[in-house]
Amino acid sequence: MKRLLSLFLINLLTFSVTAQLKVSADKHYLLKKDGKPFFWLGDTAWELFHRLTREEAIEYLKNRADKGFTVIQAVALAELDGLNTPNAYGAKPLINNDPTKPNEAYFRHVDFIINEAAKNGLIIALLPTWADKWYKDQWGTGPEIFTPENAKIFGAWMAKRYLNKPIVWVLGGDRIPQNETHYAIIRAMAAGIRSVDQNKHLLTYHPSGGSSSYDFFADDAWIDFHMSQTGHKVGNPDYKTNIRAYTLQNAKPHLNAEPNYEDHPNDWNPGEKGWMDDFDTREAAYWNMLSGGAGHTYGDHNIWQMYTEKREPVNNARTNWHVAMNYRGAYQVGYMRRMFEKRNWQKLVMDQSAIAGNNPEGLEYKMAAMSSAEDFMMVYIPYGRKTTVNTSKLAAPKLRGWWFNPRDGYTIALGEFDNTGSKEFTPTSVGRGSDWLLVLDDASKNYPEPSAY
Repeated sequence: MKRLLSLFLINLLTFSVTAQLKVSADKHYLLKKDGKPFFWLGDTAWELFHRLTREEAIEYLKNRADKGFTVIQAVALAELDGLNTPNAYGAKPLINNDPTKPNEAYFRHVDFIINEAAKNGLIIALLPTWADKWYKDQWGTGPEIFTPENAKIFGAWMAKRYLNKPIVWVLGGDRIPQNETHYAIIRAMAAGIRSVDQNKHLLTYHPSGGSSSYDFFADDAWIDFHMSQTGHKVGNPDYKTNIRAYTLQNAKPHLNAEPNYEDHPNDWNPGEKGWMDDFDTREAAYWNMLSGGAGHTYGDHNIWQMYTEKREPVNNARTNWHVAMNYRGAYQVGYMRRMFEKRNWQKLVMDQSAIAGNNPEGLEYKMAAMSSAEDFMMVYIPYGRKTTVNTSKLAAPKLRGWWFNPRDGYTIALGEFDNTGSKEFTPTSVGRGSDWLLVLDDASKNYPEPSAY
């Protein structure tokens, strides 16, 4: 309890410098207002405004702040019949489903939650609308209500209302634009936002699974950083989206904003392929961060829809969101953030040549990254296999090593040793769920223990 209280106070005290964010000079990560790196640790709470009461929202936001989250991703015009099913207080977001006629009663509730997030040191990644409101597709509820003209008006209205709130703008909402009208709607909404919010808040785009915003808006001036969604399948190689992001001529920070969810049916097929668990979410998170991610978003299948037994489950949701808030994966991404912040994580560059021997892509794919200053290295070993590391990648004559346990946030010290050019490391457990992070430091730097505490 003392540790959680301390973390809450840290988040609260840092709110004043995280209210607005900017992009780093090298275009690979985000900065707080004071110039320090901002670790985006997001949670997908898409139905937060639409389904929760104020008391429930307070409970949820405090839970996430206590665990170390920094960003909450939520949608104003929500996915699950967000136009025609009212919020917890009986209010719908628009009058007659007209984007030029927002309903003040509905948005007062949105205001309350954004303000409550701020009290907890959290930024809201705010989607003005889920994308089924401009492209229903086969799984959306709709109806399609946006045109380029009213999208610009709605974007400007939203921007004016939340101009001085701690938010990041996110367009899209789980869709790939299919035609020029779709592109025109998205760009018009961005133009509406920018007509009022002139770079005070960052702006990005959330696509559907297996794609990134750079697939569609790589050179658009309005987009400040890129988001990918790798989707809901065990072992999705999310590192590939970061690798490609680094090759873009117009470089921008990139992060995985929707990876595989904890407690989601694997590949949408629970009967044959089972369910994803905390290990699956950890693997996605470490792959993402060690391949150059500007941050990472965790998700739980029950939380994004705020599932309870009184609601129709979407895609086999099976656990009340109050319980799912405390699933292991939610704690573990917080451990990850706090561990990374013990080092200059933003200087990490993926370097697979640090791993000696065979390392085929797949569920056991090991990932290595080294500081651009060559003073520390991290190697993620998903199945705890014995691994030989080319320590010559670090220039230091003496190294200090640690095993970081992604499951509980504690470390095992390996002591100080000579850098002979390569060394074999054997984790203390092996097999699925026995993932370990090897941290190697230049011993002369006297870096602190890379624990979560």
